[in-house]
Amino acid sequence: MASGLSVMTDGVCIKSGADAPNWKSNPVNRAWVRDGTPAARTEFLSASADGTANCFYWDCTAGRFDWIYTFDETLYILEGSAILKFPDGTSRRIVAGDTVFFPVGSRAEWTVENYIRKLAFCRSPWPAPVVKLRQLVRRLRRLGRGSSGEADAPAAFPSD
Repeated sequence: MASGLSVMTDGVCIKSGADAPNWKSNPVNRAWVRDGTPAARTEFLSASADGTANCFYWDCTAGRFDWIYTFDETLYILEGSAILKFPDGTSRRIVAGDTVFFPVGSRAEWTVENYIRKLAFCRSPWPAPVVKLRQLVRRLRRLGRGSSGEADAPAAFPSD
């Protein structure tokens, strides 16, 4: 396969792990920086059709900064480490192989001692009334089909 991002006929995108990322500067908000001069970059990988979810590589050099999550983010540390300090005062070191979930509204102080690189899955949650309506529509569909709903989705996905 050729290097770079390949788009197949059915819309599936594949990025080879051997390809160098196409980094774009993505500076940490200056008002959030507490110490150092962290340099952050991202590489956009994908977006959902409805625009509510995106996937990125993100990396950052040494520094200490706050981060306020305006969307849900699940991240997987690929390389390096950081210390996360939470508003309640607890801290946790994250290293390559760790997975972290930050719900919208979360805050954390990041201390990157040297370097960190992560894969980030970001999702803008729907407003609560939309979620409730969606659940209602799904239940009505199941009732209309006479289904329990258990076979409506692959086992990897929860049904309502």
